[in-house]
This record gives sequence, C-alpha cells and structure tokens, in this order.
Amino acid sequence: MNFILANWMLILVALASGGMLLWPSLTGGGGAGISPAAAVQLINRERAVVIDVCDPAEYTAEHVGGAKNIPLAELEAKLPTTVKNKATPLVLVCASGMRAGRAVAVARKLGYDKADALSGGLKAWREANLPIEKA
Repeated sequence: MNFILANWMLILVALASGGMLLWPSLTGGGGAGISPAAAVQLINRERAVVIDVCDPAEYTAEHVGGAKNIPLAELEAKLPTTVKNKATPLVLVCASGMRAGRAVAVARKLGYDKADALSGGLKAWREANLPIEKA
C-alpha cells in the first residue's frame, strides 16, 4: 500500500498512456487501413472506386491504375459529385497513407461508410507490384 501512495503519479501516468494506446482499437479507428491485396479484392468484387487524395502534381507523376484524383483539400466539396452512390466502397490512396487516413474521416462524415485508406499508400501498392499509371 505504501508503494501505491508513494508512486501514485507514476501509476496515473502509466494508466493514462495505456488508455491512450488502447483507445484507437477500442473505437475502431487507428487509421490502419486495408492492405493492397484487400483493396484489389474490393475493386474486383465490389467495384470499389479508388480516390487518390494527393496533389495534382503527385497524381500526374504516378497513381494507382484507374484512380480518380481529388486533392484532400477539395475532397469534401468534390467527393459527392464524383461518387454519387454512398453505398459504393471507396479506397482512398495517397503517397504514404497519412492523408488517406484523414480522407477516410472526411468521407465517413459525408456518409460514405465503406471508405477505407490504403495502408502504406502508393508505396505499399508499388511494393506489391500492382499496376501504376503515369499521366
């Protein structure tokens, strides 16, 4: 009991940091995304639409085959006109996966419940030897 009383602050910090580490998995978040293989299955089986949220210059340099470019800053305004059916699965892609994670939050806020980020972004797609286009 003396240990707990003497080190209450350390115990509180340990519990708080553990809670912060567990929070994303408990809330279903975490931005882990889907693997390139799972993305290909979504595209082939459920006709998922691939949205590249990179800037136009990055998109022109290289992008996932068949992807539509909507920069992250314009996603909220342009996504409803690009993908009218909110039940359509979306695969959101960027260079590393970070912007795509933020794009998923925007898409879900707009009502696209089947939006997922490509884990690892275009880099993971390239490493999986999947088709890349250049504009």
